[in-house]
Amino acid sequence: MAELVVKVMPIDSNEKQAYIYYRNGLSAQDCGDYSEALEYYAESLKLEANEIDRSETLKNIAIIHMSMGDEDKALEVYQQSLEANSKQPSCLKNMGLIYEKRARMAEEDGNQAESDRWYDEAATVWTKAVRLYPGGYLEIENWLKTTGRSNIDVYF
Repeated sequence: MAELVVKVMPIDSNEKQAYIYYRNGLSAQDCGDYSEALEYYAESLKLEANEIDRSETLKNIAIIHMSMGDEDKALEVYQQSLEANSKQPSCLKNMGLIYEKRARMAEEDGNQAESDRWYDEAATVWTKAVRLYPGGYLEIENWLKTTGRSNIDVYF
């Protein structure tokens, strides 16, 4: 059905095909077929000219890498997504989750300096996310407040 609607939309044929690849990628991702999803997303990115749409595709690619445990690649792709569209609070939130995980791991290893550095990184991106989406990440807002890592008043 979605492909039928796309075919009659008054947009460029490359944009239509990019959208179809994107939708196929979403479907494969939802089914847990990450390699297939990545292939569809790669094809979509080849054709997609709209930066906001590119950003959404990149965000989904980053989510896949995060799900597969490749956090460095996820961070790289989240950054690409933010370069295409800086108003992506979910990218910032997910980057913060990776930083927070690294902080906890460093803390468990007894490396407090490294832990603090990662917690500060998490606070930086989470503060940006909360600014973009006030009230949307209440747990993060609470964490920023209770840890004293918030340098702005993000609470309404």
